[in-house]
Amino acid sequence: MELLDHLGIGLEAAFTLNNLLYCLLGVTLGTLVGVLPGLGPVATIAMLLPITYGLTPAAALIMLSGIYYGAQYGGSTTAILVNLPGESSSVVTCLDGHAMARKGRAGAALAIAAIGSFIAGSLAILLLAAAATPLAEVALKFGPAEYFSLMLLGLVAAIVLAQGDVLKAVAMTLLGLLLGLVGTDVNSGVERFTFDIPALSDGISFVVISMGIFGIAEIIANLERDHGGVPQVARVGSLLPSKEDYRRSWKPILRGTGLGALLGVLPGGGAMLGSFASYMVEKRLAKQPERFGQGAIEGVAGPESANNAGAQTSFIPMLVLGLPSNAVMALMAGAMMIHGIVPGPQVIDDRPELFWGLIVSMWIGNLLLLVLNLPLVGIWVRLLAVPYRLLYPSILLFCCIGVYSVNNSLFDVLLTVAFGLLGYLFIKLRCEPAPLLLGYLLGPLMEENLRRAMLLSRGDPTVFVTRPLSLTLLIICVLVVVLMLSPRVRATRQVAFSED
Repeated sequence: MELLDHLGIGLEAAFTLNNLLYCLLGVTLGTLVGVLPGLGPVATIAMLLPITYGLTPAAALIMLSGIYYGAQYGGSTTAILVNLPGESSSVVTCLDGHAMARKGRAGAALAIAAIGSFIAGSLAILLLAAAATPLAEVALKFGPAEYFSLMLLGLVAAIVLAQGDVLKAVAMTLLGLLLGLVGTDVNSGVERFTFDIPALSDGISFVVISMGIFGIAEIIANLERDHGGVPQVARVGSLLPSKEDYRRSWKPILRGTGLGALLGVLPGGGAMLGSFASYMVEKRLAKQPERFGQGAIEGVAGPESANNAGAQTSFIPMLVLGLPSNAVMALMAGAMMIHGIVPGPQVIDDRPELFWGLIVSMWIGNLLLLVLNLPLVGIWVRLLAVPYRLLYPSILLFCCIGVYSVNNSLFDVLLTVAFGLLGYLFIKLRCEPAPLLLGYLLGPLMEENLRRAMLLSRGDPTVFVTRPLSLTLLIICVLVVVLMLSPRVRATRQVAFSED
């Protein structure tokens, strides 16, 4: 009954003309960046952060979240029709989705992908709504020591689940922590790491770091790639799947939903992890595994359901615990902080219309995506004909204008360009930037809770191990580190890194 009351608050907040328009704008932009290879939701959200200053908090979060889960829908369109994944989570959809397209069954693949995505997204949103209040009640019992241990666990888990070399992931996290310390210490009033530059006394803006490392760096990297001519697009045909398609798809959809929902909550998880895991599970369970890669409908239904479920449930740790689980959620947390809202369990009590309005807007967005993706599939694919050389100058101009408009500071623009070059260097060195962003966001909060815990315990450091919940979280941290250092895990990461 309480859940229905909460959803009623969400319905009232989401069904306003302003929020509905920004929901439509978000999912439309999400579909667009999912279709166009090279952009992706992370870079797009980073570039749009300055716009959110002029929006209400609810409208900003609704639009940005729509971009994230909308990109999962759009990525499957080009994966199936062109064999070109617009989003990283749609890579495995290419294997069987495009194989179906070559057999003249692109319409059925697109329909099953959209239906599976809608079902998975809807069920995952229901899980998010049901789990939010109980988790928030537990989180409200956290003290400074527990929050410090929880954030430490989040950083450790992000390092473990980051792609590539462990030492590089650790270095990126530490660099993020250091960047978060730049500025004036709120307790002592002493400037730290500012190098006597007055513009750094308030710290480095989240917009500057995110837009530089994810936005401008991605544009520079894309300029190196061969964008060639217009790709060959498979004929869509009928969008009505057969009874056999439905029979083969409903179990993979449900399994993909469950697997994606679970993996989406994990730090470093989200959409991509679930789609790969779902494909492996479906191939393992299949009576004829040799069908996979040759146009098996299960290879489309499972991963597409998993990536949408993972995209929805990745909001749980960010909204309820204040702990971003991936780069997109870190950007979402940054958008909340821009509006003076600290992510965490207090949001449910202090801003119920914001929290529940966002959840209900996801249902609306998933319904809008069904309308946007299937009937308008031809329009989205035609966008691939736009040359990238015409896109990137306008994107760069938009980035510079957006950064300057935040503080009317040319220094911020120059700093964004510098972080863009640094981000490009990270790409060349194959250093994943997501741990840096998580470290930047969580570093100041960890420092604040560390100081509070030490102040309340009168300088006794054992407070972190004498409190049961904090001790449990620290033990999990140690176990995760031991797992990370095990030879088998290191060998697996090394193979994945060399193949990347």
